[in-house]
Amino acid sequence: MNTRHAVWVLAFASLVGLSQAVAQCPPAVPVQGAPPPGPLPLFPADNWWNADIRNAPVDPASAAYIAFINNGGTRRLHPDFGGEVKPGSVKVYGFPYAIVDASQPKQKVSFKYADESDGVDHGTGKPQRFYPLPAEAITEPHWVEGGAPANLDQRKKNDRHLLVIDCTNKHLYELYNVFHDALSGKWLGGSGAFFDLNRNDRRPEGWTSADAAGLAIFPGLVRYDEAWNDTVPEIAHALRVTVRATNGHVFPASHTAGATPGALPMGARLRLKALVNGQDPAQRTADPHARKIFRAMQRHGLIVADNGSDLYISGTFDTRWDNDILNPAFATLMASDFEVISLGWQP
Repeated sequence: MNTRHAVWVLAFASLVGLSQAVAQCPPAVPVQGAPPPGPLPLFPADNWWNADIRNAPVDPASAAYIAFINNGGTRRLHPDFGGEVKPGSVKVYGFPYAIVDASQPKQKVSFKYADESDGVDHGTGKPQRFYPLPAEAITEPHWVEGGAPANLDQRKKNDRHLLVIDCTNKHLYELYNVFHDALSGKWLGGSGAFFDLNRNDRRPEGWTSADAAGLAIFPGLVRYDEAWNDTVPEIAHALRVTVRATNGHVFPASHTAGATPGALPMGARLRLKALVNGQDPAQRTADPHARKIFRAMQRHGLIVADNGSDLYISGTFDTRWDNDILNPAFATLMASDFEVISLGWQP
């Protein structure tokens, strides 16, 4: 192959790659809640979110950790996602997310925890034009966690996450505790993080993200386009879970947000057992879609990502969720159906 032809082939390959990336975008952007760009899973197959943990060793203190979660009783799973709190209401369950493309203008965000946030000049601490935040999130409901638009300051009573995916480049931007101040025209936030979904980059040790553990949020959410899509045979990633207290952190987490003796560390993994009293716990629900979610808990597990309610499983805001199916299905599983795999285990 001569040099001229080689250059043409490389240029054509680049154009094909770009066209494929653009084709993965929804027909109109920005948009809230559309399927994210493929292929699935979102991060590379060897990322910690996508690891197969079925053969990972059980931690020696697994029983003690499960007893801590039970807290003297019986703790059952709960789906921390759904649709609108009431039909037509502003308030929502779960995490909304936005999809934009590479043309979305970048915005500056001033962070409370700027020293552990992306999009900041770490020499001066000044924000940079870094986050492709859709203007719709400022005034329209259902773009920010909690449901209210970003121009309402609800940071004291809600985590107010704003998750944004650039579908052209497969880049993920996640903000915690956001507020758009109309008087100054500025975006404010607690912390912010960037993740290249084409790579396995981990946050710097000691850094938070938009989540207490320093992990990405979106790749660990239960999504309707996976769980209820019969053309997707399995959910090929771990799920995000909260517990009431934590103690330090282990891989893949990078950040500590608690020091409660006996509690699990951030980044710990729980695995739904293959058999409980000789029976498959995933079969306790007759619904095939809920069973698909439970299979992901057996194959990929749950990753402790934040302090909250014990065994709350995180998912997206989507009005198609049916809590009359989800709530009773999840309630069939309890803490004792899980085991903690070796802390800090890496595939």
